[in-house]
Parts: sequence; structure tokens; C-alpha cells
Amino acid sequence: MNEQQRHTMTAQEFEDLSAQLLQHITEEDWQLAQNCLVRMLEQNFHDYRTQSYYTYFAKVLEQAEQFEQLLELSQQYLRLKPASPEGLAFKARALQKLGRLSEATVANDQALLLDNTLPLAWINRSGLQLLQQKYPEALRSAQRAVEVGKNDPRAWANLGVALMNFQRLNEALSAFNQSIALDPEYIFPLQLKGEILYKLGRMTEAAEVAQAILALEPLNTIALMNLAQALRSLERYPELLEISGQLLQIIPDHVFAWEHFIRALRGMGSYAQASQVIDNLIQLDPTNVRYWTLKADTHYRLEQYQQALTASEQALEIDMQYPPAQRLHDKALKKLRLQDREPASIRPMRPV
Repeated sequence: MNEQQRHTMTAQEFEDLSAQLLQHITEEDWQLAQNCLVRMLEQNFHDYRTQSYYTYFAKVLEQAEQFEQLLELSQQYLRLKPASPEGLAFKARALQKLGRLSEATVANDQALLLDNTLPLAWINRSGLQLLQQKYPEALRSAQRAVEVGKNDPRAWANLGVALMNFQRLNEALSAFNQSIALDPEYIFPLQLKGEILYKLGRMTEAAEVAQAILALEPLNTIALMNLAQALRSLERYPELLEISGQLLQIIPDHVFAWEHFIRALRGMGSYAQASQVIDNLIQLDPTNVRYWTLKADTHYRLEQYQQALTASEQALEIDMQYPPAQRLHDKALKKLRLQDREPASIRPMRPV
């Protein structure tokens, strides 16, 4: 009876159900889409179009990061076709993304036993080996993934990561470029490309990559932080002020955001504004000698020598061997002595 039911769907019913499936996918109603596909699989399983819809929907769920749904769908598919390499590979993909690495490895190994040329299975294997820090094996698997799936951006992305682990940065950069060429909106290789460019000192290109990511995801914190670092190195302070201001809106209690905001103000010569907000940075990390020294330097440039001396003394209490703090302490002390013509090493009394 079940076999007969699988072949009773008329052509019109199939087309109607296919249209519903695509509509639900467009609306991101994953459960209804899955229900449609399961009906298609159960009643018209042997039609190649039905299996193509499974592959398509599985890819959509992966891109949408709906991994629980992908796992459930793949398990339903495998109940109908237990020896499907694609079903096993997508099941492994979902398990990997859900952090169930041992189960993912088992499912993926089964997929490769059934089809050792399946690109997704090799992509999965390289990804699992990277997560397990099996770097030589991961590199070999990633190279194999590229051989059998040269048009899959994920294969090239994993190859880039594997090469990075061996500090083969130029080769990794080439792999990420291949991945991005296949999918210009693939955030993962874009971020790692930017990281490599920063390490190589190619700051203008690193900034351009970060801007490309932000065009796709305006609130991407990693891209904003990478762009801030590049802009600081390039001394493009007005742009840095804007970007660090955006970071402060997203992560208001993060030292990185405050430090780059303050350095942008200082780079533009706005030392008075920097002095007004620098305590926000110090409150987040009060034992950081660099931040106290930054405060001392800001006050010194404003000719506020007593405040500069106090801040530098605080820095030296944290690290008495920190040369920048020692230099600022000596310079501020000298200025105060010239002003007052008397020693100024004793801090002023503070009201109780």
C-alpha cells in the first residue's frame, strides 16, 4: 500500500506541491516547507525532481543556519533512502554545526564509503578535522575537497583555513579569493581574507575587505573592529571616529571600542574631548598601564601637567618599569617645577 501511495501523485499535484514548497522557502517558513517536501518524498520518491528538491532545500536550510531543521529533514530522507550519500552528508553537516562532532564524523564517514567523490562529504571531513585540530589531515581533506568540488566556495574556504594553520598565508589568501570569486557574499572567507591582509601589513586592502563585509552586514562587529584597526594603522582618523562610534553603540562596555574612539579623537587633535572620555576606558580596565599612560599623555598635551603627573604616577604604580610612563612622569614633573619653581612630586591633598 505504501509503495502504491508513493506513485499516486498526479503531475498537477506534484507541480502544486512544488510551488508551495518554493513559496514556503521564500517566506522562510521552514516547517511548512519541510512538510511539503516530506509529502513529495513519500508519494513521489523515485522522481529525480523530488530528490533535487531535497538537495536544494537542504542547502537553503544550511545557508539559513537552520541546523536542527536540517537534521530532522535529513533523518526523514534517510528513512526513505538509508544508503543516500547526500542524505548522510547533510546529516553530518547539521550535526557538525550543532557541535555533535562524534556523530557527525560517523555519518560523514558512511557518506564517503558510499561515494568517495562527494564534495560535501570532503568539505565536512576537512571542517571536522579542523575543529578537532588535526591540521595535517585537515589540509589533505581540504585539498581533496577542492579536487572534487572546485566550484564549491566552502571547499576553498576550508582549504584557506587549513593553510593558515601552517602560516602559508599567501596560499591561504589565494584560496579565500577563489572562495569569494564563487560567492562574493560569503562572509567567512571575507573575514579571514581581511585578517591575512592585516597580518601582511596591507592595510588599505584590509579596510576595503571590511567595508565589503559591512555592505552586506552593517552591524558585523568583527568587520567593524577589523576596519577600525586598519584605519588606525592608516591614520585615517575621521573615518576611525565614525567606525569606533558605531562600535560604541553596539558594544558600549568594550575596551577596544573606547580605545579606538579616544585614539581617533587624539589623532584629529581633539585632546580636550579625549580627556573627557578617557576615564570610561580606564574604568573598564583600571590596571592597564597603557591606558593610564594614554591619559597622562593626553593631559600633558593639554598642558595640564599636574593631571599628567598624577596619571603617570598611577601608571608607574602598576608597572614601574614602563618607559613611556616614566618619560611622561619626568616631563610633567619638569614642567611643574618650571612653573612653580619648586618641587611638585608630592600630590595635592584631596578633600576627605
